[in-house]
Amino acid sequence: MAEAHAKNHDYHIIDPSPWPFTASVGALLMALGGVGWMQGLKGNEFGLLGIPLNNAWLFVVGLAVVLYTMFGWWSDTIKEGREGHHTRVVSLHLRYGMIMFIASEVMFFVAWFWAFFDASLFPGEVVQVARTEYTGGQWPPAGIEVLDPWHLPLYNTVILLLSGTTVTWAHHALLHNDRKGLVSGLVFTVALGVLFSFVQAYEYMHAPFAFADSIYGATFYMATGFHGFHVFIGTIFLLVCLIRAMKGDFTPKQHFGFEAAAWYWHFVDVVWLFLFATIYVWASAGATIATGH
Repeated sequence: MAEAHAKNHDYHIIDPSPWPFTASVGALLMALGGVGWMQGLKGNEFGLLGIPLNNAWLFVVGLAVVLYTMFGWWSDTIKEGREGHHTRVVSLHLRYGMIMFIASEVMFFVAWFWAFFDASLFPGEVVQVARTEYTGGQWPPAGIEVLDPWHLPLYNTVILLLSGTTVTWAHHALLHNDRKGLVSGLVFTVALGVLFSFVQAYEYMHAPFAFADSIYGATFYMATGFHGFHVFIGTIFLLVCLIRAMKGDFTPKQHFGFEAAAWYWHFVDVVWLFLFATIYVWASAGATIATGH
């Protein structure tokens, strides 16, 4: 009888899980709460079934549900890996999933680069409304002082490039079963990620233009701000890997959690290089550089 039920394939049939449902509920609450919150910031009324939603509470509740779902779902995935369910086929499919996720992130950033280049390459084009009204017929728009690309942005470029080398060091250490090198590499990578975020926050606080000042400010903050958010998420991702590594998780043959974090971090690095080369360096050519920034 036991032989009749023996597993003779490399696939893993998971147990019934509540996480897809809770994730959907959390996402719905975040969407409704986000709309209501933004409407409230504009002074508008927004509600559903007579319940006022023009505040941040529903969004916060939805975010809490999503974060709890992420913790529970990924904890289950880690447990399944420890129990030996991540076979060769399952591991391959996990990698495919991460690759598709990063591809979707690439297209997300393509949208912001598209917006930036559409405004910067054709500043005098007449569309539904005169674009010259927003740009002054030039890029950067008339009256805008830009950040010096060879100051804080260059520092952050060096920081991210260094973090790319330290996470690679950690990866190679893991492949050679060097636990000390793995932990050290992750510590340096997390520290560099935190340093990057602090430098960018300082840059934002001292930037000579605001989000609502011009289309330059809008495209600048949307592109660099979302990248900064991805650095924050990647830092947490690597911090979790560091905690797991210190607990003895990951082996040279089974370490997809760390590998996914490393892929994500390298993606963040590459996006920053494009941001630095275009939004900071190329867009500042011939522009007025703000002194002291």
